[in-house]
Order: sequence, then structure tokens, then C-alpha cells
Amino acid sequence: MKIEDLIDNFTFFDSWEDKYRYIIELGEELPELPSEFLTEEWKVKGCQSQVWLVPQKNSDGTITFLGTSDAMIVKGLISIVLCIYSGKTPQDILDIDIDNIFSSLGLHEHLSPSRRNGLESMIEKIRNYAAVMK
Repeated sequence: MKIEDLIDNFTFFDSWEDKYRYIIELGEELPELPSEFLTEEWKVKGCQSQVWLVPQKNSDGTITFLGTSDAMIVKGLISIVLCIYSGKTPQDILDIDIDNIFSSLGLHEHLSPSRRNGLESMIEKIRNYAAVMK
């Protein structure tokens, strides 16, 4: 899914209750992360839930991310983050204006402070991976 499609899908729903259900559905569609990645090495610090993010550098120079969480809503947020960042070059990842995208989705206003902090931790981890893989 492209970022534009994600934003369009969010505008389709009138209430945040419906948007939360959509976020959970996105999480349910996330491919299962192989158990060998459920280690401290891939764990995202700063999340209230357990979150793992794994980068994979592709032959074309782009990075694909895999991820999961033990919480359904967080799995949905991971799905959104992966939609935004996966399949991009390290420089493209570093150049993304995530605040603008989250503003278009309305995420910052409708997430609890702990979820916002966790989301920021995920973004920071992805940006760190991109900087190292550049």
C-alpha cells in the first residue's frame, strides 16, 4: 500500500472508533515475524508494548522492514510505519517528513501519550537503521 492510499483510507472513516478498527485490521494483515527475530537485538526500546523491527537491505539499495508487536493496535501502527518506510532507500527514509504524514492521518491527536512515545521510538529505530545502512 502507498502512503497516499493509506491517507485516503483514513479519510474514508468518519469516526476515530472506525479508524482504530481499521488500524487493528492493518495489524492483522501484517506477516508473521519469524521467531528468530523476537530477540533483544531487534526489540524497540521505549515502547510500552513489546515491538520488534528488522531491516533487510535489498539488492536495489532499498530497505524492507519486518515487524510485530504483542498488542493488536500497536501491530496496526507498525503496519502504518512499514507502509511509510519499507521499500525506500536509506536517504529517502531519512528525508521523509513523518510529522506531515501523521498530521494527515490525525495520529498524533488521537493516540495516547504512551503510544505516541512508542511510535516515536519506532521511527527513531528505523531512521537509525537507515543511517547505518546508507
